[in-house]
Amino acid sequence: MYLKLNFADTYIGLSLHSFSSMRKTDLLCFLTILTSWGVSVLKAEDDYKYYTWTVTYGTAYPLGVPQQVILINGQFPGPKIECVTNENIVLNLINKLDQPFLLTWNGIKQRKNSWQDGVLGTNCPIPPNSNYTYNFQTKDQIGSYTYFPSTLMHRAAGGFGALNVYARSVISVPYARPAADFTLLVGDWYKTSHKGLQQILDSGKSLPFPDGILINGQGRSTFSGDQGKTYMFRVSNIGLSTSFNFRIQGHQLKLVEVEGSNVIQNMYDSLDVHSGQSVTILVTLDQSPKDYYVVATTRFTPTVLTAISVLHYTNSNAPVSGPLPPGPPPQVEWSIAQARTYRWNLTLNAARPNPQGSYHYGKITISRTLILANSAPIINGKQRYAVNGVSYINPDTPLKLADYFNIPGVFSLNSIQSSPSGNGPYLTTSVLGASLHEFIEIVFQNNENVMQSWHLDGYDFWVVGFGAGQWTQKSRNGYNLADALTRHTTQVYPNSWTAILVSLDNQGMWNVRSAMWARQYLGQQFYLRVYSPIPSLYMEYDKPSNALLCSKAVGRTKNP
Repeated sequence: MYLKLNFADTYIGLSLHSFSSMRKTDLLCFLTILTSWGVSVLKAEDDYKYYTWTVTYGTAYPLGVPQQVILINGQFPGPKIECVTNENIVLNLINKLDQPFLLTWNGIKQRKNSWQDGVLGTNCPIPPNSNYTYNFQTKDQIGSYTYFPSTLMHRAAGGFGALNVYARSVISVPYARPAADFTLLVGDWYKTSHKGLQQILDSGKSLPFPDGILINGQGRSTFSGDQGKTYMFRVSNIGLSTSFNFRIQGHQLKLVEVEGSNVIQNMYDSLDVHSGQSVTILVTLDQSPKDYYVVATTRFTPTVLTAISVLHYTNSNAPVSGPLPPGPPPQVEWSIAQARTYRWNLTLNAARPNPQGSYHYGKITISRTLILANSAPIINGKQRYAVNGVSYINPDTPLKLADYFNIPGVFSLNSIQSSPSGNGPYLTTSVLGASLHEFIEIVFQNNENVMQSWHLDGYDFWVVGFGAGQWTQKSRNGYNLADALTRHTTQVYPNSWTAILVSLDNQGMWNVRSAMWARQYLGQQFYLRVYSPIPSLYMEYDKPSNALLCSKAVGRTKNP
């Protein structure tokens, strides 16, 4: 038999044969001492799930014409990962494409383990005809998440999928078990290949308008259920750039979870979902037995694109009929008002047994403020995107490896300022330094007349405020410091700002990026280096033994 212990988030395996010569009283004393040190005995639910995925090209007809897509194990979209809080994912990824490739795990915090984040700042890309084995834990998380390629414009061709994390059996869930679970990966889509889209961006142009919008990689899907039963719909925006509104003809949507937060369970006719975001809703099949439209339409776009699927009652006596359910008003004010109704349920737990409201984020002193202004400058005659005037360029050596091996010339700390400087835009590898356990305020300032969506790897954060125009210190008077939800991706409306609070409790090198992928590709991102000067495996795991080494990291070993 085997005993697995958790000491300050570090797992220790001990064979029970070690205790065979101990008296029961001695063993009880030993376990009592461990408990006093903060050690907990883990149940078998903290298990391992093993996967082998092969990435290839294939042909599909998402918009009715044949085009090259990226398959995982022959599937488009890719396989669904379903796991339980604290389970460990060991995933061997084999790259059979003709380009280097990485997957990132959107919203998985990678506690103390940015080595597994799967972005170019932390990992060398997997070369063609090679492999890499990811090994990460869904530590203290529940909810609906996604994965997708982080390299080049591969995301525009597929390679994405769902990653659903269920609560442990010992943790209460704030709703009755649904009859079934449906995953909806919704996103804009281009008929142009990912290489063609990359060429457009590399030539200094912005992307054209998408050709369509898909649900689960198809023009039409069907979701079947029994009349009178309640079903869970996990809806994620996996597209490149476009917000959408989601609705089901004749049915109310009960919002229950947003990116790991259990929320006040309000009812909605429809929901806006922005680039990179996920929501979990419950739908009761309480209408007459027929088929109903499931609709996603783009938001804030000159032309409205529509994806139509079907909710099919198993005792249906009629096909879908009538007009599509209307969407909300086109103005952003409706969307802002809806966003402000998303509230943390303070009395409910999430992945842990303690109530979400036991963490009083609004009473914590802010250590510093970052004001991050996006822009769309022309640099060297080409379209770029920037943060505080800095347009990010990827180095050949991942930042995490350069930091670990102390390799000079890869990046400089604080190569991006913490607020807009007003200086002319320029290209560099931008990294901002931060100290472990800081509690910071970030203001995303959007002075462009387009929607923005921002994502932070390694964390979730409290979305405490939305506002029009320029943020000022007086804007804090309108912050929600009581029950703002936490999430990993937030929208910023045109000519507006969004404010978040973040507890920097996860050491590592973390990507702060636009979730609108062309903007990310052309520089609207940087890295936040969360650091403690005291080296400790309690704070951060060591470099994995199987980490790929590339460029200046090849042949390097860590000095003792």
